[in-house]
Amino acid sequence: MPTGLLTDLYQLTMAAGYFEAGKVKERATFELFVRKLPEHRNFVLAAGLEQAVDYLLNLRFTADDIDYLRGLPQFAHTSPQFFEMLLNLRFTGDLFAVPEGTPLFAGEPFLTLRAPIIEAQIPETYLLSTIGFQSMIATKAARNVKAAMGRGVVEFGTRRAHSPEAGVLAARAAYIGGCEGTSNTETGKRFGVPVFGTCAHSWIMSFTHEREAFAQLQKLLGESTVYLIDTYDTIEGARRAVELGRPVWGVRLDSGNPVELAPAVRKILDDGGLRDAKIMVTGDLNEYKIHELVAAQAPIDSFGVGTELATSGDAPSLGVVYKLVELERGAERRYTLKLSEDKATLPGTKQIFRYADHDLLARSKECPSCPPGSAPSEALLRPVILSGELIEPLPTATEARAHAAESLARLPAPCHSLFAVDHCWRVEISAELEHLAERVRGGVAQ
Repeated sequence: MPTGLLTDLYQLTMAAGYFEAGKVKERATFELFVRKLPEHRNFVLAAGLEQAVDYLLNLRFTADDIDYLRGLPQFAHTSPQFFEMLLNLRFTGDLFAVPEGTPLFAGEPFLTLRAPIIEAQIPETYLLSTIGFQSMIATKAARNVKAAMGRGVVEFGTRRAHSPEAGVLAARAAYIGGCEGTSNTETGKRFGVPVFGTCAHSWIMSFTHEREAFAQLQKLLGESTVYLIDTYDTIEGARRAVELGRPVWGVRLDSGNPVELAPAVRKILDDGGLRDAKIMVTGDLNEYKIHELVAAQAPIDSFGVGTELATSGDAPSLGVVYKLVELERGAERRYTLKLSEDKATLPGTKQIFRYADHDLLARSKECPSCPPGSAPSEALLRPVILSGELIEPLPTATEARAHAAESLARLPAPCHSLFAVDHCWRVEISAELEHLAERVRGGVAQ
């Protein structure tokens, strides 16, 4: 699918400007990172790399795209040669990135892109969008899963997502963040994510009697049956589930007070011989409500989380930025930075070295030594695309989910708090990177 126009106009006007200024042979290096963590977040879980890679490998402008751009007043003075170049544009650069499911902190690059300057500039909008959105949702999912304390969490939010495709990618990101699966069947097909769901209240109301609705559902789904028992009277609904007996997976509560209802339902199920039947709770949940239900020791086996998860309701945007850090023209290399108040950046291509208790943000060519007796560091940014070619298949969503679980388990307990914790994880800047920044600030860019 052609994707060239999935960008902001100013990326294309800058591309035309680079072309007209004779800068097309300059190679630019950009880094994508978040300046500060969202409210109540102690880390951000990286996600969206698969879609970023797909975009870069398929970056194209069609003849129709070019005709549209030619007609815009912003390109009235642009030479025909620019549009010829754009028609043949392909990504020929390099991409380095942290694996999906890697927890990151403020200032640490999710990815580094190095390419001829036009190829590096145009992708900015798409990369920020897909990395920012999916990382935001994956982080929210990790918080819900942590709050559930071993109980299952399923993503149910497509109907409240900001578009159908946002629902697909939110479900993917939520799975990477630790959810057991999703209600979104397209996500299941496209990414191999387990899918869940049985019926809505409309199913119950379409039958004259609740018991008949339950019986027909059980006939259809067998051991996958989940009775939605709160359409009329939750307690009576639980009793009807017991009357029908097995096969059944469990029951779902979508309204009322779960702290009061779940114990009552659990007793009915147990007394009726359905001790292995599970109780799922849904309805306007988030990590804080899940935390309260777990703390109350309500007998709940799993949670379905929709709106708050698919939109990251309390932190609905992630302030990712995409900043130029190096320029190469032939043998000349120039390091770049911003000095704006509250928006300053560090120059030069970087690497994140992760130790057991802190990170070191350093220049990409550094090889930092380990303190005596300590474990060696892990370099997080890894090559993904070189000279426009994918060097090896990307991990699946399931593999990214396993990596996330392993990586999150290494973080200390304060990082998993549902509230912001100062200095839960230390990120140091290497002396060499600090020295480079000082030289560039002083006007010495070499």
